[in-house]
Formats: sequence, structure tokens, C-alpha cells
Amino acid sequence: MVASMASMATRFRTRAMVNLCYLAVVFCAFLVPSFAELQRIEHPTKSDASLSFLVVGDWGRKGFYNQSEVAFQMGRIGEKLDIDFVISTGDNFYDNGLEGVYDPAFRESFTNIYTAKSLQKQWYSVLGNHDYRGDAEAQLSPILRRIDKRWLCLRSFVLKTEKVEFFFVDTTPFVDKYFTEPDYTYDWRGVEPRKTYLANLLKDLDTALKKSTAKWKIVVGHHAIRSVGHHGDTPELIKFLLPILKANNVDLYINGHDHCLEHIASLDSSIQFLTSGAGSKAWRGDLKLHDNHAVKFVYDGQGFMSVKMTENSALIAFYDVAGKVLHKWKISKQLHSAI
Repeated sequence: MVASMASMATRFRTRAMVNLCYLAVVFCAFLVPSFAELQRIEHPTKSDASLSFLVVGDWGRKGFYNQSEVAFQMGRIGEKLDIDFVISTGDNFYDNGLEGVYDPAFRESFTNIYTAKSLQKQWYSVLGNHDYRGDAEAQLSPILRRIDKRWLCLRSFVLKTEKVEFFFVDTTPFVDKYFTEPDYTYDWRGVEPRKTYLANLLKDLDTALKKSTAKWKIVVGHHAIRSVGHHGDTPELIKFLLPILKANNVDLYINGHDHCLEHIASLDSSIQFLTSGAGSKAWRGDLKLHDNHAVKFVYDGQGFMSVKMTENSALIAFYDVAGKVLHKWKISKQLHSAI
């Protein structure tokens, strides 16, 4: 009898331990972000497999600082190129992101500004550092997609077309200073623990790039890897992200963050670094030109960028606030040449 009771007690203890372990696993699953695979989205291309899109960043100022003027020219160029979609490189809403999913700033800075017929296409967006100062998860919410069906913002994801794959990367959590700044509060829900988040993101990006069979690989983030603008290079991205891009033969890295337009060629790879962060407020005269970069073009005013791609070539153009072409660049798998 005593032995039986002892055996029963042992079984209860064992079952209790199993239950505790199960609860611990479940609890940790909620605490640690899981990135088994980057979310994939497919976008159809035209019948001839060509692809055209616009890129704009750092724009959300309720029409001020020439945001409305830039939007007008985007509409004009978008119609001319028959664009398939628009890419936003982050800092979508100033100064401190959105306060929630029903913040009127969403309509005031997005829906009511980009009204041209040609811009009524899907917008693919990433978060910038200013977006993280508000309710970052509001911008990721499907509620915003119901308010304006064009809107799609995710932390990191893959956009697949017939010949081109875009890899959108959440770059803000890489930057050390945002975790120590005393003057701002950031919404790190879904990011912490930071080391786990970044390790998983880098691993999954590398895996996605390796698996890609696309002829063109384009990576999009908010922060610059190479820049001669106000913020300059981002050391954390040079250390952690750039080696992955080089190893996987990425063609273009597109970003915002610096409020200017830039085209910089890599000195040790075929990557072209393109900045389009001039959607509203620009920083005139705030450039840090030096000999460490192969700068092909830089402009310190407002504007945006277009890309028109075929199977074998991509034509990239930068425009100012009046819609004037400032710089064109043609890239192919065989040859790079300025126009």
C-alpha cells in the first residue's frame, strides 16, 4: 500500500513537471518572436513581364514641406510609366508615427495626399525610426488596409514578381542608439528580446535570398547602408546586413532615412545603393561628401525615384519636386552605364 502510494505520488510529480515544461514552452513562444520563414506576397506583372514602380520615403507630413507637390508629380510619372505599385522606404508618419489605427494622420498624410489615379495601386511599406516612436503595430494592422486598401506595411517580408524579388527588411531595431536615447520612447513590442529578433531576421533573410531563383534581387530597408547625407552610413547594417547582401548577389539596396536622393555604387561588389527619402522635408546643404564612396548622384531637395524593369535591364530615374529628371541610370546583368 505504501509502495503504491509512493508510486502514485511519483506519477503526479512527473505529470506536474511535464505540465510545467509545456506551459514554459507556450509562455516562451509568446515572448520570443518566431520567424520560421519571411512572409511572402506575390504581385502580378504585365503580360510582357515588365515591371514599373515608384519609390518614396520620409513623407508623412499632412501635405506640408512640399509633400503634396511631390505626390502630384508622382501621379504624373506613375501614369506615364503605368506603374504596378509604390514602395515606401519608411518614416511614413511624422513626427512620432501613428497614435493608433484610427489616428486621423493616416488619412491626412496618406489617403488624402496620394490621390492621383495612377497611385491607386498597392503600396508596400516598411517602418522607419519615426514610425517606431508611435504605435508601430498600428501600421501593421489589417484595420488600416480596410480604411485604405492600398496600404500594406509589414516588418520584414518578400515580394515576389515574375522576374524580380524584393526583400523588405526592418532595419530600425539594428541601430544601437535607439535603445539608449533618453529623449524618445520607441515601441519595441514584437521586437524584444532584440538579439533573438535580429538573429532570426538575418538568418531568415539569408535563407530567403539563397532560395530565390529570381533574376533580380532587390533589398529594401529604411536606413542607408551607404550614404553621404545627414545620417551617413549605418555601421550596424554594414556589419550585419551588408555581408549577406554581397554573399547573395543582391542587385539593389533601396532605402530612405536621409532626406535626399542618392545613387552610390559599391566599391567592392555589384550592389547599387539608392536613397529615396525626399518625400517631404529635405535638408538643403546637409551633405557629407567624401572619397570613401563612388557617388554617382546626390540631390539635397525633395523628390522621388522610379524604376522600370525588363528581364535584362532596369532603368532608374530620380525626379525633383517639379517632376524634372535629375539623374538616370541603366543597369543590366551584363553592363552598367550612365545615361
